[in-house]
Amino acid sequence: MDMGLAGKTAIICASSRGLGKGCATALASEGVNVLINGRNQETLDKTAEEIIKKSKVDVKVVCADITTSEGQNKLLDKCSDPDILVNNAGGPPPGDFRDWSREDWISACNANMFTPIELIKMYIDGMIGRKFGRIINITSSSVKAPIDILGLSNGARSGLTGFVAGIARKTIAHNVTINNLLPGPFDTDRLRSSFQFISEKTGKDPEIVRKERALENPSGRFGVPQEFGAACAFLCSVHAGYITGQNLLLDGGAYPGTY
Repeated sequence: MDMGLAGKTAIICASSRGLGKGCATALASEGVNVLINGRNQETLDKTAEEIIKKSKVDVKVVCADITTSEGQNKLLDKCSDPDILVNNAGGPPPGDFRDWSREDWISACNANMFTPIELIKMYIDGMIGRKFGRIINITSSSVKAPIDILGLSNGARSGLTGFVAGIARKTIAHNVTINNLLPGPFDTDRLRSSFQFISEKTGKDPEIVRKERALENPSGRFGVPQEFGAACAFLCSVHAGYITGQNLLLDGGAYPGTY
């Protein structure tokens, strides 16, 4: 299927590795020029080289912390008129809510709620003016089924979900859609860090924890960034213009609900 995206431009936040990299790679394979972002210049440059080698598109790199005004302005300086915006940021650490301070909550909300809202505000009017825009927010399956040790993420990402629900029905009249991708357990550094956390709490070897958690999923495995990226590319495509304000769950069937 031709996604109809060749020649368009995308900003993909936190895309030097993991799910963000999966999205950037998938979009580039459709002929989209991409701006990738991360905090480690060496990792970013390596990812950029990989994408260019595979897809021959224009790749820009912005090494910055996008949760800061300075980082957001760096994105704007490098790309002022993207057709696609993929919001993504590392989730806050797991833990017990009794141990979290007000500063912990503010940090979580800043990364996983306030920052994507700021970036949406930064770019959405340009998309409306050009009559094309696709905004994808990478959130979490915890929006549908909260995970007790990820309370900071549960709260911050749910706030973003509510905000998106309030504006996504307004922008679609201008061919600008806003949707959320909700990853379940994907084989990323983030998932592996949670295994380490569980290992420290239970005394189990992290590899045993990994195997047990994989078998708990109906699919018997963890997702991979490539299939996540493919879902992102479709939601960004010309074929997805009638889809907005939705929360697409990619979790191998782990969520047990009917709705």
